[in-house]
Amino acid sequence: METSIAAILGLLPILVYSISLAASGYANNDNFFRCLSTHSMHSLIPVYAPNNSSYSSILTSSIQNLLFLSSKTNKPSLVIAPLNESHVQAAVVCCRKHALLIKIRSGGHDFEGLSYTSHHVPFVLLDMFNMKSISINVEDRTAWVQAGASTGELYYRIAEKTSTLGFPGGLCPTVGVGGLITGGGYGYMLRKYGLAADNIVDAQIVNVQGQILNKESMGEDLFWAIRGGGGASFGVILSWKIKLVPVPSTVTIFEVSRTLEQGATELVHKWQYIAHKLPKEVYIRVPISKVNASQAGQKTIQAQFQSLFLGKTEQLLALMEQSFPELGLKPEDCMEVSWFQTMLYFSWLPMNASLSTLLVNPFRVSLKGKSDYVREPISKSGLQGIWKIMVEANNLEIALTPYGGIMSEIPASTLPFPHREGNIYQIGYLAIWNEKGTMAAKEKISWIRKLYKYMKPFVSKSPRSAYLNYRDIDLGHHDFMNDTSSYAKAKVWGSRYFGNNFDRLVQVKSKVDPDNFFRNEQGIPPVKLSASVYS
Repeated sequence: METSIAAILGLLPILVYSISLAASGYANNDNFFRCLSTHSMHSLIPVYAPNNSSYSSILTSSIQNLLFLSSKTNKPSLVIAPLNESHVQAAVVCCRKHALLIKIRSGGHDFEGLSYTSHHVPFVLLDMFNMKSISINVEDRTAWVQAGASTGELYYRIAEKTSTLGFPGGLCPTVGVGGLITGGGYGYMLRKYGLAADNIVDAQIVNVQGQILNKESMGEDLFWAIRGGGGASFGVILSWKIKLVPVPSTVTIFEVSRTLEQGATELVHKWQYIAHKLPKEVYIRVPISKVNASQAGQKTIQAQFQSLFLGKTEQLLALMEQSFPELGLKPEDCMEVSWFQTMLYFSWLPMNASLSTLLVNPFRVSLKGKSDYVREPISKSGLQGIWKIMVEANNLEIALTPYGGIMSEIPASTLPFPHREGNIYQIGYLAIWNEKGTMAAKEKISWIRKLYKYMKPFVSKSPRSAYLNYRDIDLGHHDFMNDTSSYAKAKVWGSRYFGNNFDRLVQVKSKVDPDNFFRNEQGIPPVKLSASVYS
């Protein structure tokens, strides 16, 4: 039976079906909406149920991985789109009171869709897209940014105010700031200024009791945990106070592509020895993919050397001639632009892109991601083995991200993100496809798994480290249908994402959310504190 809860309560801006939660095993939904109203100061909360005409568009608008647009994907019983802090508080208090699993979505870029799906368990989606205000303070070089804002919006607002300040955020302009920072996100200034999370001054979070906490009131441990430990395990991030960093008014970028026939293997091999040792101001990333060869009908591998240098072309050319002359960098390869324009260029956007352009992801595809960390250069024969698999596969890409610089200076325990000194670069793997159906997905995923298996001898060991923001469900996950969150199970993937910091994250979780209200399939589990676990 269709019921107008808005008519009953006079409080909610949309209609919902009374069966929307009952079908998920929860029948007393009138009490749930009455709870939302009471705890939101009686202000209107946008709530969307599956029968609402806007439900589908709201749900799918931030699904960046089209793999999870499948009809087989478990969808939320409700989508709550808070307009202010009280709405978030109400959602947390009422979902907890009525034993409803809550998922939190910022920009929707979770590789495994864990911010907006759930494995066979009914849930409510708290979608933060309405909370995206940005306040820039040029004088004290800080900004407050709400969790629903995208990195593109942030960069645009910074550029409106100044050309000599920036932020070391993500590579993709549609990534949500909330998830970027909690997962240890980084950008083209990684080697100069570290992670986005390394540049956080303060934060606001709604805890399991529905209270709003800042850095002082949440305490040192929780403030540590949310900066790289996966914030969705600890509460709902409302906003971050970020530190803006100095950038020259003019920086230099280049992109030089080489195929195997043009010496790509030798260049990538040499890159491994020098990229992490260059001055902090130089960042040279290497995306690698399969392309058409010069010979008709043949395929080859192409390496793109993409660089941001925090300085002028003349200085960069001198550095490259000294450290990496094999690349053959020329003045005409270089472009002097503003820092903001580099973000547009490397996102394949026009240099005069409008804010609205930055809010749309034109490259939404189905994908599967994985990651690795490399501590010793891979031999040429090892690289050739990678190329062989990539040529055989279809739409398999990798990207090499150089470390060193400030990343080698920050201790591994400073934040939950442990991948610091000793790592010379990170590898991101992507299988990408546009075909629909499970057969296409299985084929593409099988190729990335094959490459990942091949890479085992060449990457970090004990544990084989992984990057949280390239989430990989293959590493293991909680099963909420058949068991509770297990410390032993979570340790398997937790040690790979967080290294020796995993146990401290468990300690924090056990203190601030002992009943595991904030949870996802790869979340931090609480346990009873014991010397045996933490020794």
